[in-house]
Amino acid sequence: MPPHRAARATFHGWRIAWALAVTQTVGFGVLFYAFQVFTLPMEAELGLSRAQTSGAYSLALLLSGLAAVPVGRWVDRRGARLLMTVASLAGAGLLLAWSRVTGPAGLYLVQAGIGLVMSAVLYDVAFTVLAVWFRRRRLAALLIVTLVAGLASTVFVPLSTWLVTWLGWREALRVLALVVLGTMVPLHALFLRDNPARLGVGPDGDPLEASGSAPPEPSLDVGEALRSAAFWWLATAFTFDRVASVAMAAHAVPLLLERGHDPALVATVVGLVGLMQLGGRLLFAPAARGRDLASLTAVTFAARAAALLLLVLPLPAYGLVAFAVLFGAANGAGTLARAALVAERFGSRHYGAINGSMSTLIALAQTVAPLSVGFLRVATGDYAVALLVLAGTAVVAALAVLKARPPRQPAAAGA
Repeated sequence: MPPHRAARATFHGWRIAWALAVTQTVGFGVLFYAFQVFTLPMEAELGLSRAQTSGAYSLALLLSGLAAVPVGRWVDRRGARLLMTVASLAGAGLLLAWSRVTGPAGLYLVQAGIGLVMSAVLYDVAFTVLAVWFRRRRLAALLIVTLVAGLASTVFVPLSTWLVTWLGWREALRVLALVVLGTMVPLHALFLRDNPARLGVGPDGDPLEASGSAPPEPSLDVGEALRSAAFWWLATAFTFDRVASVAMAAHAVPLLLERGHDPALVATVVGLVGLMQLGGRLLFAPAARGRDLASLTAVTFAARAAALLLLVLPLPAYGLVAFAVLFGAANGAGTLARAALVAERFGSRHYGAINGSMSTLIALAQTVAPLSVGFLRVATGDYAVALLVLAGTAVVAALAVLKARPPRQPAAAGA
């Protein structure tokens, strides 16, 4: 085997991708998805209201988004290894602290800390790492991580439920703290590296001299990106799409139950949405080869709009399956699309700060999305108007992403 092919076959970037696949599965499963399992037992023991527990979770999501910019700047300048390792260790400690809370103040403090940890260990930082290590094979690396991490809720919601039933919610949190300590901490510490050049290779495992002769990648800093129309069109697109996604995550079950559908059918439909997220990613990655990413992303947003419009109609069971297939596939494809488009338009050098700026805008919007849909439901007596509004946001997202053409590159110094 020629030396350059051997280097690609043993490229450390693939080890990083598989390590991140595991840590993202654990991180999302424990820090993001498991909260719902602990809600009822915490409320029963601590005398908390649903508003109090929901507020604590919302605080974590909000702080995670607000911290995205400083976290992104750190990763761009210093790499992710130390940050993700220390944050994972802090996450384990916060889970232990959560297991000892006695009231709302303690819960809010712990969830605030977990929100900051999520900003440092979940997708935004992982995607920044992959953007640095991969270029031609970036979508393949993103697919590895997101396919495995897509199973986070499938694994950790049942596992957390079983632990709570068997041990009680406090002991269950202590077990999950050990899971984080035993997986995320060592994998981040042992496998992450700052960039491939330090190992003597370029992105994708190409020889350094070959990567130097490749077509130049965009290299905008965060200020240049924020002054470009492309950033704001992308931010509009992914913010509006995220509003539709998060709002339906909160309201799909009550919406379908209000329509008179059997609870078992509703559970099946919601589960199919999750399964189709994996399908959407498997379809998007190969479809993107040799095609315009923005156009393909617009198609996925249009699929979400179609799915939401279907729900306005009185659907039989097979119609609900069509909704789940379209909506779930759009969810899955959207995760890959955002990561790939930010890197394609702005490059990897300042990816963390640029992507973090976008994440902050998205976090603010997704915080109010479920509440806004709930208000429309109460005001109109039905979900039909809310569904039409959400379909409209998906259409706006599709149109906006098509406007996000590659920005003009800054002139080289002295040119």
